[in-house]
Amino acid sequence: MQDGPLDHLIKMLSGLPGLGNRSARRVALHLLSKRGQLMIPLADLLKQTAEDIKACGTCGNLDNVEPCRICQSAKRDRTQICVVAQVSDLWAIERTASFKGMYHVLGGVLSALDGVGPKDLNLDALIARSRDEAVTEVILALSATVDGQSTAHYINDHIARDGLQITHLAHGVPVGGELDYLDDGTITTALRSRK
Repeated sequence: MQDGPLDHLIKMLSGLPGLGNRSARRVALHLLSKRGQLMIPLADLLKQTAEDIKACGTCGNLDNVEPCRICQSAKRDRTQICVVAQVSDLWAIERTASFKGMYHVLGGVLSALDGVGPKDLNLDALIARSRDEAVTEVILALSATVDGQSTAHYINDHIARDGLQITHLAHGVPVGGELDYLDDGTITTALRSRK
């Protein structure tokens, strides 16, 4: 027996992050029960978003204008570039409203196991941007994983120049964290990075 359109919808939904097969079935049934109010407008919005949203040619953020609104903003500090692996990381930092500089989205991190090399990431554009004398600081906001740190080392080696400060996010004990619940690596990093 061949799968019908409902089965295909459930398979597509179950491929989304956080949705398993059971959750995908519930979502599909909910959408079908509200076709006019939810399903058809959602389908139209998905199509429109797929057509309108593009990666910014400067930083890699997603927006419907080129360059993106962050890159266009006259209120941003153009002397700082915060390097992140994914757009979701950029959005997480923006949500805090604590950083007013520019961004650069790599599109991932170097990973020998996954076959991700320098040419697979948006590294050449970062290297070019970091050569601008107006840029005085590059903040490497990459994960504390082996891949994140090897990516940070690669970037550090390729953008180092006089007058450019290369900084990293602090790692260690989170605010409100209790030492007894932290892993050994986090405690070790916190001790080594103490101020």
